[in-house]
Amino acid sequence: MTEPIHFYIMALMYVFAGIMHFIKPKAYMRIMPRYLPNHKLLVYLSGAAEIALGISLCIPALKVISIYGIMSMLAVFLLVHLYMLSGKKASAGIPQWILILRIPLQFGLMFWAYWYL
Repeated sequence: MTEPIHFYIMALMYVFAGIMHFIKPKAYMRIMPRYLPNHKLLVYLSGAAEIALGISLCIPALKVISIYGIMSMLAVFLLVHLYMLSGKKASAGIPQWILILRIPLQFGLMFWAYWYL
């Protein structure tokens, strides 16, 4: 274990988040932008990507590419967060103040990953 414990917490967080895409796919499909096709497939693919990136963080030879993958994935996920701010139906019933707070949180998660480069 050469990395600090919070590095492994981050890795577990992505694995857990990815697993949730398979356990509760409807929750994720509800927040998918309407302009994207195949919502269910995209939910499963993004879940698989989160799981793979979380696991590969813990493989030293894949750590750097995984960090860049996580930062890229989080940047793409910003599209969903911004879409959710576009209207009441898109917000899926989540209060607007929470949706607004998710934007800087997303950048915070990117920085958290970047920290380990």
